[in-house]
Amino acid sequence: MTKIVRGERVAKQGRLRLACSAVLFNPGRDRILLTRRTDNGEWCLPGGMVEPGETVAEGCVREVFEETGLQVRVVRLTGVYSDPNLLTVYPDGNRAAVVTLNFEVEALGGEAAVTDETTDIRYFLLEKAAGMPLFHNHNQRIRDAILAQEAAFIR
Repeated sequence: MTKIVRGERVAKQGRLRLACSAVLFNPGRDRILLTRRTDNGEWCLPGGMVEPGETVAEGCVREVFEETGLQVRVVRLTGVYSDPNLLTVYPDGNRAAVVTLNFEVEALGGEAAVTDETTDIRYFLLEKAAGMPLFHNHNQRIRDAILAQEAAFIR
């Protein structure tokens, strides 16, 4: 199970990793797509680690497809998120200090489907999603994306 450890500058214990997450609104822009993780059962935005040899946009598109079956395109960067007081510990024992780029994406095609990384995929009303107990700081990412600020947030 992936878990989050919090503590004063605890991220020093991990390797710096680059990740992405995606905000996908429904056509009416009153709902947002969330997935439920297989590793810990928590709801979250689709996303994951950017792999060597791919751009951050390519990583985001790949991660969304792997977790939802949807083909998307990156529309804009909504925020950059890092926390020196947070360490992600993976089931294999790897520890990461994660910097995440959150993108707004739009759907191009594909069929929404549960994958080996997800147990559920659903659109939630924006207000409900922003207030749900979500993985990591995904609530903040949703609130930032909803604001549709021209410049990306840096948090």
